[in-house]
Amino acid sequence: MAAVCQVTGATPGFGHSISHSHRRTKRRFDPNIQKKSYFVPSLGRKVTLTLSTRGIKVVDARGIEAVVADLQKRGVKL
Repeated sequence: MAAVCQVTGATPGFGHSISHSHRRTKRRFDPNIQKKSYFVPSLGRKVTLTLSTRGIKVVDARGIEAVVADLQKRGVKL
């Protein structure tokens, strides 16, 4: 599963792990991605979204109808 949020577009960040001796190795900072399903009354069915935790807060604040409308406007297949 790709570590990308469908609502906020959060993607992995990259950086370095730094050891005690200060050697640097590459690492990846993944967003906290969750699969969450919502019932959308306008579609009459459940929709499963791949969301970051911030994306879940956006859905809670704006409502699933508004978020789904924006996703459909962007051309995301639900």
